[in-house]
Amino acid sequence: MSSIAAYYNRKTVLITGATGFMGKVLMEKLLRSSPNVEAVYILVRPKAGQSMQERVANMVKSKVFDRVREDCPHFQEKIKPINAELTQPNLAISAKDSQELLSRVNVVFHCAATIRFDEPLKHALLLNVMGTQQLLLLSRQMQKLEAFIHVSTAYANCNRRNIDEVIYPPPVEIKKLCDLVEWLDESIIQEITPKLIGDWPNTYTYTKALAEYLVQQEKDHLNVAIIRPSIVGASWHEPFPGWIDNFNGPSGMIIAAGKGILQTVKVNNDAVADLIPVDVVINLILAAGWYTAVHRPKTMMVYNCTTGGINPFCWGDIGYHVISTFKRNPLEQAFRIPSAQMTSNHLINQYWITVSHKAPAMLYDFYLRLTGRKPRMMKIFNRLHKSMMLLEYFTTQSWEWSSENMNMLMAQLSPEDRRLFNFDVRQLHWSEYIENYCIGAKKYLLNEDMSGIPAAKQHLRKLRNIQYAFNTTLLVIIWRIFIARSQMARNIWYFVVSLCYKFLSYFRASSTLRH
Repeated sequence: MSSIAAYYNRKTVLITGATGFMGKVLMEKLLRSSPNVEAVYILVRPKAGQSMQERVANMVKSKVFDRVREDCPHFQEKIKPINAELTQPNLAISAKDSQELLSRVNVVFHCAATIRFDEPLKHALLLNVMGTQQLLLLSRQMQKLEAFIHVSTAYANCNRRNIDEVIYPPPVEIKKLCDLVEWLDESIIQEITPKLIGDWPNTYTYTKALAEYLVQQEKDHLNVAIIRPSIVGASWHEPFPGWIDNFNGPSGMIIAAGKGILQTVKVNNDAVADLIPVDVVINLILAAGWYTAVHRPKTMMVYNCTTGGINPFCWGDIGYHVISTFKRNPLEQAFRIPSAQMTSNHLINQYWITVSHKAPAMLYDFYLRLTGRKPRMMKIFNRLHKSMMLLEYFTTQSWEWSSENMNMLMAQLSPEDRRLFNFDVRQLHWSEYIENYCIGAKKYLLNEDMSGIPAAKQHLRKLRNIQYAFNTTLLVIIWRIFIARSQMARNIWYFVVSLCYKFLSYFRASSTLRH
């Protein structure tokens, strides 16, 4: 019997960010591995015209819950949504709901965060820092709380090259910063943001670093631990290989490359791409929750959940496997043949952006205008370039994370726990994982059926023929322009044609003699 699964049975759990990518996988694994869990409270806010109940109803229909739906058809009865807003005082939770949480919750998993790299500093602080603080205050009052697990990011301290499993001092006094942005005008905050965040690349990593410090300050009052995942990607095994439900980070890049839209990327081919499968992160979170509650370590544990120092894989290798996978399993209605120029040189990258992105986009938009349709490709490429610029910081350099705590926790697990809650990334085969990632993006993000692959391959052949015809025509046009203006070019042209004619004549004569 799994000790971890047994621990969560009869426990009441609170999850923030449950409607997000990681939150859904966490909830699914918890409900499937510990079917006798007492209740799973989730903090949900109305969004995009949907009420809390509508969001939860749509969420439980997600394919991610197919396995648990099969094992436990009434699993949704365990899910208890609470109307809440992390940016509001007391999380905007009603008195009745608050009392219920305070009297019942045993474990808190704090996954909620804004992960937008270009989030305005004020909003990032409200959600990632103040929201965390509000949840910590609420958790302090929970009468039966045994563990508080905070999900941060391995890049919270990306201004350092070597990152240990410790909390680093904050760059600023958090209360003063929050007071400052409270009364400053939004335009002024935006103007001074680069100076405020210093050598952090964006407001996301900056505010996550501040939130870690807040969590550490509660270590004398709460039984806390911090999980730092790196770049969270599609699932490795659970709930099934390649599951993904968002276009964030590498997923958007993978889709764009598969569609032939993304043809050049600024990366350091030799830099480690620290991808971590989402189910690895979730297994570590659940194991850390169990260890924190049962063993109650004397010091607050920080777990760097990364692959680079254990099972490294480089950006250049990822690019190769993505392109080769999509050539074998192409996406439907690709814009161009999948291909990628990967370079760390800014000028070369700009050249390929002009040649491979902007020029084709303008030509295609011109074609759309001629046919009476609305041009759209330049807008797509502009959005793509903006996203790629935000990612450049992470695709052009490497970091080294220590992983002693993760290894220690792994050693604490029984063989059954290691099997059910596997987070040993040494077993990860990257080529297989990337292939499943690409196919998962095709199936779960684009809703494309694998039976459509023959037609997609036929479409790629058509694109290849168009490309050959276009390149040949362009070459002939350019050459004819040179021939018309240069006697030397004409002489070279006649020489090449004569040489080809002689070769063909010789080949024909040789064939005749053999027969």
